[in-house]
Amino acid sequence: MARCRPIVLKDDVWLCARVIVLAGVTVGEGTVVGAGSVVTHDLPPHVLAAGNPAQVVQSLGAVNDP
Repeated sequence: MARCRPIVLKDDVWLCARVIVLAGVTVGEGTVVGAGSVVTHDLPPHVLAAGNPAQVVQSLGAVNDP
């Protein structure tokens, strides 16, 4: 029996080409996911993540709007 769970993409998320996001995953605000990555678990806000499975590569820091 298949289970459907929502994928949640917060504001200002960038998914590069051929990214796969699995069911039930939340990608935090301002996060960038590198090309060809497979996101298997939640990602925090304002990070660069890449790989299979996607892992945090670098913190991007929060941007404050003036």
